[in-house]
Amino acid sequence: MFCDTANVPAKLIKDKAKDGIPGLKAAYAEEGFYIGADQLDALVAIKSKNEVIADIVALLQSPAKNVISALQSGGNTLHGVLKTLGERPE
Repeated sequence: MFCDTANVPAKLIKDKAKDGIPGLKAAYAEEGFYIGADQLDALVAIKSKNEVIADIVALLQSPAKNVISALQSGGNTLHGVLKTLGERPE
């Protein structure tokens, strides 16, 4: 079985193995050999290129969102302090 994404055939084989259809004998994926049905879970766990890119983008966005949120909350706090000082009677 050939596919652009390494884990798609493994998922299909794992689903069909439940029906009693013969399982995995050997596979070559992501520059590695997987021999035996016990390696099927390792093949299913391989992420596609798009999944890896999405994980990296999510990891990079999270700290950036935290920094932006902290900067915005600091601006609101400063604005509140200045507003309070401006409204205070002298």
